[in-house]
Amino acid sequence: MLKELWNDAEGGFHPAGAADFLPESALRQVQLTRLRAVVSRAYDHVALFRQRMDERGLTPSAIQSLDDIRQLPFTVKTDLRDTYPFGLFASPLGEVVRLHASSGTTGKPIVVAYTREDIAVWSEVMARTFACCGMHRGDILQNAFGYGLFTGGLGAHYGAEELGATVVPVSGGNTDRQIMLIRDFAVSALCCTPSYFTHLIERAGELGVDLRALPLRIGIFGAEPWTDGMRDHIEAAAGIRAYDIYGLSEIIGPGVASECAVQEGLHLFEDHFYPEIIDPETGEVLPDGAEGELVLTTLSKKAMPMIRYRTRDITSLITEPCDCGRTLRRMRRIGRRSDDMFIIRGVNVYPSQVEAALLAVEGTLPHYQIILTRDQGLDQMAVEVEVTPEVFSDKVRALEDVRARLAKAIEHILGIRVILRLVEPRTIARSEGKAKRVIDRRHEGT
Repeated sequence: MLKELWNDAEGGFHPAGAADFLPESALRQVQLTRLRAVVSRAYDHVALFRQRMDERGLTPSAIQSLDDIRQLPFTVKTDLRDTYPFGLFASPLGEVVRLHASSGTTGKPIVVAYTREDIAVWSEVMARTFACCGMHRGDILQNAFGYGLFTGGLGAHYGAEELGATVVPVSGGNTDRQIMLIRDFAVSALCCTPSYFTHLIERAGELGVDLRALPLRIGIFGAEPWTDGMRDHIEAAAGIRAYDIYGLSEIIGPGVASECAVQEGLHLFEDHFYPEIIDPETGEVLPDGAEGELVLTTLSKKAMPMIRYRTRDITSLITEPCDCGRTLRRMRRIGRRSDDMFIIRGVNVYPSQVEAALLAVEGTLPHYQIILTRDQGLDQMAVEVEVTPEVFSDKVRALEDVRARLAKAIEHILGIRVILRLVEPRTIARSEGKAKRVIDRRHEGT
C-alpha cells in the first residue's frame, strides 16, 4: 500500500517502487492490464456503454493493446445528465459509500459515485499530488476547498491525511477566520481556488497581516484555469510557491494531475487515468505534443468507470523526461476550455487571454469581469478591471495611461478592440469558490 512508500527519515515521498517513477514499459503494462479490466467491467454493468460497444461490433476482447482504446466510444457530460442519477454506475448501491454532485445550475446535476476501493485510490493520488507540491508529513494544510457535494474539499482532506499532514478543514468562505487560522495555527500549506486566494491576499492586507511573514510556504490551486501572470502575482504577494493541480468530478475529483517543483507541466497519474489528446472537431487522436482536447479513461474506478471522457479542456502532452525524475507524462497547464470560448465579431476569445493581457500591465489587480452584450444585432465585449488604489486616486492622466496600455495589450492578444472600464479596488464581487469571469447578456430582452 501507499504508506509503505513514505520515507519517514526525510518526511517525503520515497520513489522506490512508486508508480510516479515506474519505467515506461512497466507503466504501459499496468495501464493495459487495468484498461482491459475496466472495459470489461463497464461492458458488463453499464447499459449505455454496452449498447455503444455493440453498435460498433466490439466486445472487451477487442482491447489487445493500448492503441485499441481508439476503437471505443467517447463519453460526454450530457451522458451523465441523460442517465441521472445512477444510470452510469457499475456497482450496486450497496457497494457505493459516497456520492458527490455538481451544483446543477444549468439543469440536472452531474452525480458521481465511489466504492471503498475508489476512495482509497482517490486518497492515494491526492497524497501523491501533495507530495509533488513539496508537502510532507508534519505539514499543516488549511483546506479551503468547499466541502459537501463538491469533490474538492473531501478529496484534498483524505489525501493530506494519507500523506501524514495535519488538516485544518475550514472549507470555503469566512475569509477573516481563514486569515486568523493561517496565522494562529502556523499553517504551512493552503489549497483553494486561485481566485479565492487573491481575495484572501487582499483581505489580509486590509487586516494588516503580511502573509509573507508567516510560515505559509505552499499554495495548491485548482478548480479553475489561471495564468502564469496570476501565479506571479500570488507568489510575490504571499511569499509562497504556487502549484497548479488538475482534476474533475467525472473522473475522480482533484488528483488527476499535479505540478512538481520543476513547474513545467502537470504530471498525470496515468497509472489510474489514461490520457489522450484529440482534435475537438473531428475526434481524431493527435500525437504527443499536439494541442487539442484532453480525453481521460479511468483505469481503476469501480463505482463509475469513465471510458474516453471528453473533458473539453485544451492542452497537450509532454513526453520529455522531467528533472524531478518522475516518469509520468505531463500535460501543459489548462488555460482554456473548448466550451469557454465565445465569438466576438468573428474572433474566438477565451477568458484566459484577457487575464494574461491584464496582468501584464502594471497598475492592475487580478480582479476582472467580461461582460457580453448585443447592440443593434452586433455583439459587444466590455472588460471591467480593478486598478490599484494608487492608480485610481492619481491624476486622470495616470488612469488614461493605464487604460491605453491595457487596450493595446488586449488588442495585441485578441486582435480586436474592446470597451474598457477601469474601476476602483473591491468594485467587482469576490468569489469564495470558482470565479465567474464572463457575464453574457447578449440574449437579455430578445
